[in-house]
Amino acid sequence: MLLKYLGNVMPPYDYENRVVGIVWSPNNLKLAVASSDRSIYLFDENCVKRDRFSTKPVDSKFGKKSYVIKGIAFSPDSTKIAVGQTDCIIYVYKIGEQWGEKKVICNKFRQSSAVTCLIWLTEGPIIVGLVDGKVRAALVKSQKAQTLYTADSTTIALAPNVRGTGFLSSHADGSIIKYHLTEDGNHEPSGRICTHTVPAYALAWTQSHVMAAGCDRRVVFYDSRGKLVKSFDYSRENEKEIATACCSPSGQSVAIGSWDKIRILDWSPRRSVWEEANSRALPNFYTVTAISWRRDGSRLLVGSLCGAVEQFETVLKRTVIRGSHEVAYVGPSQVVIRPLNEGNRPVIVRSQTGYEIEDVKVLGRADNNVVARTANTLLLADIELNLISEIPWDDKSNSEKFFFEYPRVCLIFCSGELTIVEYGNNEALGSVRTEAVNPHVVSVRINERQAPGAPDNKRLAYLLDPRTVRIMDLITGLTITMISHDVRVDWLELSETGHRLLSRDKRARYGCFISLARVFHDVIVPLLFDLFFFFFIWFIRVVY
Repeated sequence: MLLKYLGNVMPPYDYENRVVGIVWSPNNLKLAVASSDRSIYLFDENCVKRDRFSTKPVDSKFGKKSYVIKGIAFSPDSTKIAVGQTDCIIYVYKIGEQWGEKKVICNKFRQSSAVTCLIWLTEGPIIVGLVDGKVRAALVKSQKAQTLYTADSTTIALAPNVRGTGFLSSHADGSIIKYHLTEDGNHEPSGRICTHTVPAYALAWTQSHVMAAGCDRRVVFYDSRGKLVKSFDYSRENEKEIATACCSPSGQSVAIGSWDKIRILDWSPRRSVWEEANSRALPNFYTVTAISWRRDGSRLLVGSLCGAVEQFETVLKRTVIRGSHEVAYVGPSQVVIRPLNEGNRPVIVRSQTGYEIEDVKVLGRADNNVVARTANTLLLADIELNLISEIPWDDKSNSEKFFFEYPRVCLIFCSGELTIVEYGNNEALGSVRTEAVNPHVVSVRINERQAPGAPDNKRLAYLLDPRTVRIMDLITGLTITMISHDVRVDWLELSETGHRLLSRDKRARYGCFISLARVFHDVIVPLLFDLFFFFFIWFIRVVY
């Protein structure tokens, strides 16, 4: 991981004004910085200062300086900021979507003791750590808070996992506790992982390990069961205590801050080991008190004891594809694709399996589709819809042919097999054998003209052989019907609802076919209804 200095975001003061929190909004459009002067500074995506507002004490009679901020966090929709304070309160400020909107307190959560740390999970509530050892969850919608568990000592740090479904808490006695809020396919139980040698003020939950560090100047990685995996000992160097840490969005890099220095530790997927990738000396910066990674992994911000905030770019390599898109490798398994045309938002492509991305291509007529390869998977993305799929892929010949004519799916022809992938799903929608490698003899319909509340309608029509058309339901995998021709078919198209098929053969003859279900619905059902009505009228006249 390379560290390129981009510039100063906030200048330092001549006195102590600790930066207590730096957070990026989930949509990467806003940056919030909280300092010990009890103010929150807001910046845009280019780190240009746009706003500032002061926080409030729980009781004005104690004075405006009766508390300090201990943590801030953005809401998942990027319109609110949670602020944890030492006067036993959590305020949630609504900052709005546009700059200059009035800041309004929309939630208040009183606590039993002073707040020490705070995070807001992307798929869950606000998690807060308290001086009395409690770890609580604050639910914004219901305006209620509940205690998740109570440790034996003060909670000193919290760290979410990459998926935002669980978190870690470290305590003053060195214990590290893991807690899962929602099921994400990982069946690991919640509970105490291990007891670190010192209080772990620097805590991070990477893709597969737990990192802990503190005043003993040792960085230790544990597995999910608390077994030591890797240790970096900086006690013999001219190093002071490690104060803070932050995990990259991909979960494969960790930034740690100490006195006048930041270090980057990277996970190598090929070697399956943690390595020190880079370090940067920061003369006269003093203690790094806050550190934050942008959600796309392209920037790292660090805050100091005297209020300075510096900005760094974090990339492995950068390239330009087809003269229209810039691809920045911000991690082994994550890339950021930025269209060079102004006004277009970047797209983050990340391998959920953690495999290293080896190749990235931008395809499609409008350069709106991305194909990326790893050792065992294939990533397909639609830039316009901002949907990404990752499917298992074992073929190494690179002989695939991709077709992006349909707005919701990608067609992959490879070795006599057709694979249909729906953007946003990590499993192939269907896979069939066919001799025809031609998108004109394949037709896919995915929930087009679908009524609200109607079941999913996903159908495929393709050539089983040059003269036989097969129509199948992609949800159940069952054959709806098979249509035979006396000559070779060279074009076919399903209707938007998938109930009609229009085809053309080599003699330029067109044919229209209606599915049995549609015939039953459009012909037989009305006929039965008319007969029933006729006999009902006849019965009434005869009886009465």
